[in-house]
Amino acid sequence: MKYTRYCFLFLLLPFVACNQQVDTADAFGNFEAVEVMVSAESSGRIISFLPQEGAELQKDQVTVSIDTTQLYLQKVRLESGKLTLSSRISTLEAQVRASRVQLDNLEREKTRIDKLFEGGAATSKQKDDINGQVALLKAQIAATLSQESSIHAEQLTLQVQIRQVDDQIVKSAVRNPMDGILLTKYKEQGEMATPGQPLYKMANMHTLILRAYVSGNQLSSVKTGESVRVRFDGAEGFEETSGLVSWVSPRAEFTPKIIQTKEERVNLVYAIKVVVANDGRLKIGMPGEIIF
Repeated sequence: MKYTRYCFLFLLLPFVACNQQVDTADAFGNFEAVEVMVSAESSGRIISFLPQEGAELQKDQVTVSIDTTQLYLQKVRLESGKLTLSSRISTLEAQVRASRVQLDNLEREKTRIDKLFEGGAATSKQKDDINGQVALLKAQIAATLSQESSIHAEQLTLQVQIRQVDDQIVKSAVRNPMDGILLTKYKEQGEMATPGQPLYKMANMHTLILRAYVSGNQLSSVKTGESVRVRFDGAEGFEETSGLVSWVSPRAEFTPKIIQTKEERVNLVYAIKVVVANDGRLKIGMPGEIIF
């Protein structure tokens, strides 16, 4: 009798041990990454696009170079126009200086004639003539100054246009926005790029997001900012790491066909996102489990 009891306990121990070692997952889902679509900001032929799909990209790394020949020629034309305007301004400034010297002479002549007129030695016509010459010269100086101001405004406009061209030249060297992996290339070297057109898609693989679904009666166990256990398939069975709940959907949705929750017959579920640090073991699309 004792022998039979011991045999029964011996056979029961493996099942008890397995139940203690394997925890039942509370939610299931797939890993995804924050994908970024990098687009062109200038137009032209792509003269360099060296990284290949799957390559590691660094932040601010120049990944795509677009031909800037036309932009350079446009800048040369604008700078030439700016120099022409500077020459015109110099000419007008010289005219204003000459006119002011002439005005000083006329002002002295006017003072002399005014004194002669008071003494009866000059006629009213002489006084009117000198006053007219002074007024005319002042009007000419004002017109020249106004013309000079207008040219200064044109020069400022050209300067803004030159800065715009410089900005387009800088943006012709497409820089990677963040560290990550090049997922898909949409353009190749030699093809034309236009502003807003996608060049490639990349993703930050250092941090992945496990999107999973929970039922309504599990919501009390899920809190934003809470740490959870994350389990995924590894080379030798399940591997485990930790994650942080970053988002819980405020509204319910129908169960996705590819997702099974803890209760398979639940019709409405809530999506959650768990942020998981990736040490290289996790891949986009890999299934994962969450244990609260």
